[in-house]
Amino acid sequence: MSEVYAARRERLREQCAGSGAALVSRPANIRYLAGAAPSGAALLLGRSEDVLLCPRPPGEGAEDGPERPDAELRTRVLDTPDGDAAVAAAGQAVAQGADSLAVEEHHLSVARHRALASVAPRLRLVDLARGVEQLRLVKDEEEISCLRIASEIADQALGELLESILVGRTERHLALELERRLVDHGADGAAFPTSVATGPHSGRGGHRPTDRRVEEGDFLSVCLGAAYRGYRSEIGRTFVIGTSPADWQIELYDVVFAAQRAGREALAPGAACRDVDRAARHVLDAAGYAEGLAPRTGHGVGLEINEDPQLAPAAMGKLDACVPVTVEPGVHLPGRGGVRIDDTLVVRCEADGGPELLTITTKELLAL
Repeated sequence: MSEVYAARRERLREQCAGSGAALVSRPANIRYLAGAAPSGAALLLGRSEDVLLCPRPPGEGAEDGPERPDAELRTRVLDTPDGDAAVAAAGQAVAQGADSLAVEEHHLSVARHRALASVAPRLRLVDLARGVEQLRLVKDEEEISCLRIASEIADQALGELLESILVGRTERHLALELERRLVDHGADGAAFPTSVATGPHSGRGGHRPTDRRVEEGDFLSVCLGAAYRGYRSEIGRTFVIGTSPADWQIELYDVVFAAQRAGREALAPGAACRDVDRAARHVLDAAGYAEGLAPRTGHGVGLEINEDPQLAPAAMGKLDACVPVTVEPGVHLPGRGGVRIDDTLVVRCEADGGPELLTITTKELLAL
């Protein structure tokens, strides 16, 4: 993989050719360019060499993941474990003869930006903007393979939960069990806090599990994801507990399912991000559920669970092939509950079979 990381750094270097050096401080961006992001690290793309600066040796930080940095990239451990790697990187850039340094202003605090300016007062600081994030948009097949495995793990964990007895168990207990199953199946951990919502909580986006117990007749909506080698999947499903669904539950489920299908079918290289959102939102609007809809239909996934592109009404830009996204419409009826259906997919051209569905747990309305 060393040549892959070196090629990524070279692409970034070409983007900021007007700067003498570049400093990457956002952890996900460091991981993309260096293979790992040790706790507190900063990556310098220098004039003479690239250097990963760390407060302590990789692997010793509590937040370090299982991956190790690119073996071909020089790693410099700071003299003190409480040192600021970004500030040290600015000094290193000066030592290499740089007169300007591109920095991720959207990630640096004001205090840290001032510290960079004070340690190297003659170094002109310019904004790298979201240059690395733009490079990360389109995934290579190795990245998609990691996403595929992360999705398989989430499918396995959810499938096992559906085979167990659910009535009487709390939302919090079920969420903890799902996260344990993710790790049992090989995940680094949960991609984000697992959401389990029952009864009147169901269908609510980002619901934090409570001590409410599952009851017969409830809608049960679950949203979870696995992290595998840093890459994150997302899946959401809604079920009915213990009995045949009521007419209103079937009607609501069918509408959300149709909206989700419309969003999935709109995914194609060259499709406007806002048009994907519009395709799903139109179905819900036409069914009378315009009020209270989520501000977006989906988003990109990768090293972070919420990446660009955003599938939202005001989103700019168009989709490219090999961009993984979620499609996750939902409706929540206050006091009654609701439905969310969420998949991770990869945008593919029609000649390659169209959108590749990574999360394959059934979307049939099951009575558990």
